[in-house]
Amino acid sequence: MQDTAIVILNYNGAHFLRQFLPGVLAHADGAQVVVADNASTDDSREVLQREFPAVQVLAFTENLGFCEGYNQALARLNYDFYVLLNSDVAVRPGWLPPLRQLLAQHPRAAAAQPKILAHANPTLLEYAGAGGGYLDALAYPFCRGRLFDTLETDRGQYDDPRPVAWASGACCLVRASAWRALGGFEPAFFAHMEEIDFCWRAQNAGYEVWYAGGASVVEHVGGGTLPKSNPRKTYLNFRNGLALLFKNTAPGELAPSLILRLLLDWVAGLRLLAAGNWPEARAVGRAHAAFFLRLGYWRRRRKLAAPRLLLSERAGTYAGSVVWAYFGQGKKRFADLSITAYPSAAGKTN
Repeated sequence: MQDTAIVILNYNGAHFLRQFLPGVLAHADGAQVVVADNASTDDSREVLQREFPAVQVLAFTENLGFCEGYNQALARLNYDFYVLLNSDVAVRPGWLPPLRQLLAQHPRAAAAQPKILAHANPTLLEYAGAGGGYLDALAYPFCRGRLFDTLETDRGQYDDPRPVAWASGACCLVRASAWRALGGFEPAFFAHMEEIDFCWRAQNAGYEVWYAGGASVVEHVGGGTLPKSNPRKTYLNFRNGLALLFKNTAPGELAPSLILRLLLDWVAGLRLLAAGNWPEARAVGRAHAAFFLRLGYWRRRRKLAAPRLLLSERAGTYAGSVVWAYFGQGKKRFADLSITAYPSAAGKTN
């Protein structure tokens, strides 16, 4: 697979490089392995030079964040396909060919992800990707096999390949021509939800996004850069969530969706406050303030994104509110949502 580069963005992850890079090299199937180092202050670069001479290293002089880090790295690489791979992912033998085959079978596919299991307990589907990414009517993300913090046991129930709303940035094969046409990741996101934004823009532009099913499997540690409960992560998720919705929702659906999203975000903030979690509650307020302070920027980005598909026209969507289904109705599994199949832009079903 000499037309493919496996690109790992690293920041102070020398321990993950030592743990997982040998497996990536062993199961690269001829792809070039590249590590883009985001100005690490640990011994990552020394480890790469000393222990992994076969790896191509791109060294940045500052921490560009996840989004711009990948934008800059992929701009320097001339391949037909890129694998975006987190440094804390353990790949299994044969994980890459099925992703390539899927993109070959579907010429309009911009991206595809494998099944992602939890590295600490591989019987569970993993938080950041699981069996493929979905969005509800208010752009809250969830997965086949993961609703909020509830992870399902993997019994092969999500082994079928299918179009989805988004492919996980933890491990995702991207067609280079689509990446360039769409302009890569949204740089203002810095990190979190950037892959969802990319995949939503892809669907609006007429591309497909796929989940490869059980033919391709990896294991993800998760929380390698920021722990799951962290005010910085909460800020990025809530700010980027609003921007995601604003940038990509079809014109006729934007106003009601944005109003309801703001209300539910504030409910989440009040829940954090009631639980005594002041730092994260403040992060929600800061996220909303930051979004509205840059509303002019987001308006310009919305024009560039050219949103055009209605919810019912996009793959991997749920017409209701996953927040209400989970917290209000006690629906804890993907199957409980009884999602109706909607046509994708290319006439597939999700």
